[in-house]
Amino acid sequence: MNSSLTFSLLFFAVIRDSSLILLPLLLLAELCVRSSARPAPRSALCGLLRPMIHQVDGLSGLSHKLHHLTKDELANFEAAEYRLDGLPHFEQTFIHFSSMQLNQSLSQLLLYTQAFRLHADWLIKAKENVSLPSRAAEGASTHLLQLSTLINASLHQMGEEAPQLAPPSLPAVSTAFDVLRFSVEFSNRLQRFCHWSKRVLGHLQRRSCPRR
Repeated sequence: MNSSLTFSLLFFAVIRDSSLILLPLLLLAELCVRSSARPAPRSALCGLLRPMIHQVDGLSGLSHKLHHLTKDELANFEAAEYRLDGLPHFEQTFIHFSSMQLNQSLSQLLLYTQAFRLHADWLIKAKENVSLPSRAAEGASTHLLQLSTLINASLHQMGEEAPQLAPPSLPAVSTAFDVLRFSVEFSNRLQRFCHWSKRVLGHLQRRSCPRR
């Protein structure tokens, strides 16, 4: 075998061996580029938490306008019993907030949001039936729907299945006085929901959103 043929064979052997080594490296580099281009789940969630807090703020502003009663008139309803059993009660202890898990907290928040929206829609119809203004209740329903949509999107990004709330039992309403009584109760409970939600979302934001 002459020297030129030997050199050619060695050259192609080196090229072939180098290709076998370079191919895995190129694939690895491509995977790194793709993974770095894809936004981190927590960063994506952070972008949804801010508008959630914005919706809760809007909801909180409307919660005080659901009954259109003065302070003196509200005194007539202070002794009224709670009858909206389908609305949730909230734990607001330090232990409760410090033990929150991201997916569980969002799932719980979604169920609570769905419950309040169903009651808001029920209150709208009840107000219309007795010719009471329902604009504040309609605004609350809109904020609750938008909040629910944002929570659903967050759970979807996390690969979690969104829970569905069973329809609650709602009381029958026949008089304007009953509607006002339920409006006061719904207003008070909605204010508590907004306070609880702000604490939950603020806690999740501090855990999930990088500080600048």
